[in-house]
This record gives sequence, structure tokens and C-alpha cells, in this order.
Amino acid sequence: MAGLNPTTPTPTEITVHQASKVLEVAFSDGARFRIPFELMRVYSPSAEVKGHGPGQETLQTGKREVLITALAPVGHYAVQPQFSDGHDSGLFSWDYLYELGANEARLWQDYEVRLAAAGANRDQPMAVAAPAASSGCH
Repeated sequence: MAGLNPTTPTPTEITVHQASKVLEVAFSDGARFRIPFELMRVYSPSAEVKGHGPGQETLQTGKREVLITALAPVGHYAVQPQFSDGHDSGLFSWDYLYELGANEARLWQDYEVRLAAAGANRDQPMAVAAPAASSGCH
């Protein structure tokens, strides 16, 4: 994950809204975003979601009802949410939260395009990865 850009505004207020399923973040430049939990979960910056390189992303589905069950600060640069589906390995830097908030419409559109390309939808459960076939000789 890239370090903080020194010009990125920093959060002045972070509020978890369970009923509306959004993380409200107010920034030092006056911007205020209401970032849906689902968007955060789908675009989690974790290796589990992003993969370890281009083309290794795992398309996330079935996250519309996901909640944030805990939100831990990480130094003075990020927060680490724990989601109700057990995912908790994504570190959301201030830069990344700002990017999610500022580009929400485009990110939703990109997500819908990726879902359509995969023949998937937002509500279907995540596919369980099949175990690797045994290569042992008998």
C-alpha cells in the first residue's frame, strides 16, 4: 500500500452508521463522504480482494448487507474495519477513503461492469474456491 500523500486531507470525523450502512468521513478540506459499507468491502485494499498483482483481483459478491462490526485506528494514517462476513485484513488509508468517497459513482459503475462480465450480480453468494485437484500418483 502506498504511503500517505502529504497533500491528502485528513479525516476530522469518522462515524459508522449501522442503520444506513455507511461510513461517514469528514475531511480537513471540508469534503464529507458517506461511503457505503458494501463499496468498502468490494474495494477492500486487502490482498484477499486485490490479489498480489494485476489480474489477480477476486470479484466480491453478496456484500450488499455487510456491516462494519469494528473499526480500529492504524497509526495516524488509516483505519482497519472488521466486516460482518469476517473480512478484516484491509487497511483503509486516508488517501484511499478519500478516493472511495470522491469516486463513488465511477467505482459503482466499474463494479457493475465487472459483475456483468462475470455473469454475476451483487446479491449472489461468493463462490467457494474449489480445492486444488490432487496430483498424487497412485
